[in-house]
Amino acid sequence: MAEAIEKKQVLIDPEKCIGCGLCKKDCVSFDIEIKDGKAVPKGKGCIMCGHCEAVCPQGAVKITGFDDEIEEYDEQVRLDPQQLMEAIKTRRTIRQFTDKKVPQEVIDLIFEAGRMAPTGANSQGTKYVLLDEKKDECEAVAVKMFGSLVNTGKKVIPLLSSMEIDSHFFFKKAPLVIVIFGKDAVSASLAAENMTFMAEVCGLGVLFSGFFTTCVNMSSKIRKIMKVGKKPKAVTTLVMGYPAVKYHRTPHRKPLNMTKA
Repeated sequence: MAEAIEKKQVLIDPEKCIGCGLCKKDCVSFDIEIKDGKAVPKGKGCIMCGHCEAVCPQGAVKITGFDDEIEEYDEQVRLDPQQLMEAIKTRRTIRQFTDKKVPQEVIDLIFEAGRMAPTGANSQGTKYVLLDEKKDECEAVAVKMFGSLVNTGKKVIPLLSSMEIDSHFFFKKAPLVIVIFGKDAVSASLAAENMTFMAEVCGLGVLFSGFFTTCVNMSSKIRKIMKVGKKPKAVTTLVMGYPAVKYHRTPHRKPLNMTKA
């Protein structure tokens, strides 16, 4: 007999609660009140974001129904600002990869980085597809499809005439390809950025393949191969692997476009 799934709910231990009100002040859903000097969940609009559980100094709040274990910490980990800026400045889109296989532990770290990204209203609705055995098949369908589009489009856009579309046009022989889906493009993009940073920390290079993402959203055949339905929208595709090229200078960027209102 299968085990019953524990209900997701906020529980507050009145014995531990000191009525400080931190959970009430931090609740994005205004779903906690203070009664008789104790915090009490209203149970009407909670989005299970976990802020109440994280902010409680007494450990009086517990959220049930999740499989993962929360981790205790006294101070948020802060990265060195200058080191982070140097990492950002020296990032480059990679289109040349070695054939070195990405270890499973690195792949797991990349996915965990995506899973821990913030989502709107704590929806956690981002879906990931790791292209493994079907990677070449998906690319072949996309190459055929995109080639036809380019042949038609180059009559209107001359720049397309110089585009060389070979059998590795999308994935550049990279060993790792992840397609990210989500109703909320912002949430999916935040997850992608987390994953990109983790990949680069682990020594990988990354290519955001907008062309393949477009093909996924246009092709029912590719979606069938990937076993995704019609509704989830592909937001981005991460092509990853160990770089076969080394850069020596930072990129040019336009001046900052910022105003004060």
